[in-house]
Amino acid sequence: MSEIIKNNESESASPMADSFGTAAYGGDGWSPRVRSHGQELGDLWADCGIDSEWKPLKSVLVHRPGEEMDIPPEKANELQFAESLDIGRARAEHDYMVEMYRENNVRVHYLERSAGVTPNQLYCADLFAMTPQGAVLARPASTVRAGEEVRVARTLGNLNIPVIKVLTGTAVFEGADLMWIDHETAVIGRGLRTSQDAISQITNLLSETGVRVHAFDMPYGCMHFMGMMRIVDKDLAFVWPRRTPHSLICLLREKGLRVMDLADLGEASDNMAFNFVVLGPKKIMLPARNPKTLEIYESQGLTCIPVPVDELRKAYGAMGCMTGILGREKRSG
Repeated sequence: MSEIIKNNESESASPMADSFGTAAYGGDGWSPRVRSHGQELGDLWADCGIDSEWKPLKSVLVHRPGEEMDIPPEKANELQFAESLDIGRARAEHDYMVEMYRENNVRVHYLERSAGVTPNQLYCADLFAMTPQGAVLARPASTVRAGEEVRVARTLGNLNIPVIKVLTGTAVFEGADLMWIDHETAVIGRGLRTSQDAISQITNLLSETGVRVHAFDMPYGCMHFMGMMRIVDKDLAFVWPRRTPHSLICLLREKGLRVMDLADLGEASDNMAFNFVVLGPKKIMLPARNPKTLEIYESQGLTCIPVPVDELRKAYGAMGCMTGILGREKRSG
């Protein structure tokens, strides 16, 4: 044994003695990494990220309804549903929504199937928020949804989408509470589903890339910030009156946006007309059967694609909640 050790020491001594000046130690042949993380998106990483709410939509993450949503009526409220769903109808509506995305040149990715999927996994918008540099993983506020972020993280990893932040401590955050005013300004809602601790962590993260985060208190009984404001173009936002903070309106106007009340309060309340997805400048996909809303949006120059979600919205959400935005066109680097 001692002879073997002696021979190994003899064989390894020579090349190590000459290591100074080699590539591994920064000498001849060393190739420094000079590109930024942002410049590597679309190359080493997937082409992803957003810095607006309105630029052309490129890719999304969705979850097709499965047997996990087949729940008895007496369990609906406990699982945060309005009522039980007809799974067949829900799947058909979801499939049509995906078809509309593809017809509008949006790449659709599905959440990977795995054990432990919960009924609310359908709502991918809640489970992460995209930044120009990658995803901030959510930490849902309810025990009913605890762990959904683990399955989303696995899918994002397999799609080569960087997760740049995982919330720590007791912070809770849902992705539909973070929105972009422009490439250097984000807004976040403080309320039932997003805590101040989470806001502090996200603010610190985004400040490292020159993004300023403005936090606003959510009205009592309001689910997500996304239900308060929608930006459909670089200079046009719709807001929910008497729900949206005055200081947010001031910020939007300061940033050069024209602010309009939502099209019809009745249809927004009864048929989720405000729960839409922006496909590009002044182009939206919205719940069908909202004629007043459709007329007003079109009068403002919006192109509208109505999609039925009568069954799906029984789980308290429409396409805005069901769609996790992975990528839009954005500033480079």
